[in-house]
Amino acid sequence: MPQQMIWFFVSIAFSFIAWGVVTARYIWPGLRLRQRAEGLRPLLMLHSFRFIGLALLIPGVVSPELPPAFAHAAAYGDIIAAILALPSLLSLPSRTGTVVTWIFNTWGAADLLNAFYQAAHSGLLAGQLGAAYFLPTLIVPLLLITHGLGFRILLQHQPEPAMQESRHLA
Repeated sequence: MPQQMIWFFVSIAFSFIAWGVVTARYIWPGLRLRQRAEGLRPLLMLHSFRFIGLALLIPGVVSPELPPAFAHAAAYGDIIAAILALPSLLSLPSRTGTVVTWIFNTWGAADLLNAFYQAAHSGLLAGQLGAAYFLPTLIVPLLLITHGLGFRILLQHQPEPAMQESRHLA
């Protein structure tokens, strides 16, 4: 394995750790007591920015050697996720909004996991990402974590808050 790939995976791992701490300490406590729609809205707003994945299609931002199979799957998957986030956001708290949010969250999480698969399958090297290196090393871990939060909120019984007040918060 080339050394650049080792540093690439270390960067992704540290990002998951850092975002996990931020999520546990600051994001989840702010969402867990909200009603479903109110807990999902900030997550959907974040994911509405997934159009940034289109950067993978811009020559000069990425290397010309970036595997097209990876670039196209990741970029178009991201724009579809961003498009799905918007009607989800607009249609909450209705039942339709919940259904569309399930579709968005399932698509979005699967798209990110598929991007990791496509990267490995296509022989992607970290340096081929160019300026888009920050996407999988900084942004994707946060997006995957927030998809996990989205599933957790969607699976909570409503109209109760997403989680009852912890006895540690007094």
